[in-house]
Amino acid sequence: MMYHKSNPDSVKICCDALRNGDVIIIPTDTVYGFSAVVDKTMNTDEKIRKIKGRSEIKPFIQLIGNPEDIYKYTDDKIPTEVLSHWPGPLTIIVHDKNSQGTTAYRCPDDKWLCSLLNELKNPVYSTSANRSGQPQIEKVEQLEKEFSDEVKVIIDDGDRVGGVPSTIISIENNQVKVLREGAVKL
Repeated sequence: MMYHKSNPDSVKICCDALRNGDVIIIPTDTVYGFSAVVDKTMNTDEKIRKIKGRSEIKPFIQLIGNPEDIYKYTDDKIPTEVLSHWPGPLTIIVHDKNSQGTTAYRCPDDKWLCSLLNELKNPVYSTSANRSGQPQIEKVEQLEKEFSDEVKVIIDDGDRVGGVPSTIISIENNQVKVLREGAVKL
């Protein structure tokens, strides 16, 4: 079902769907994305992969509502000049607390989306709303036509023509490495 972002119930509608383990399509500050709550018990990442047609090895970005929230998930020291780009279109890959793995986090520069994330009190997966290997979908009408039978909610915030994805960096041994040049120039 499609709702406009300006609908006063849109955050609640999305939170309810996410808490249910549903996949939704929401606008970020860059492009539209598939999102689902980060919860291994609900296999939400697998639900997104099935819709997107993406291989199991490539992990999804996790969206957080506040820049300081990253320290709930990592002990890595993130340079102040890097964190100064949050909220914004910058994805930071860090080492997980108490684990050998890494996770990519992003704090989007969108008040509506941050309010959703803060209401949910949990990160959500995010990946561009398109089939794997296909160009990103820029028009809301096309998103609805392509995915309305596969997602619970689509939030309409207008077309995202020419949207540039986030820049992706990793932090290794206190060094910043740019993995994908995007909207933020470092």
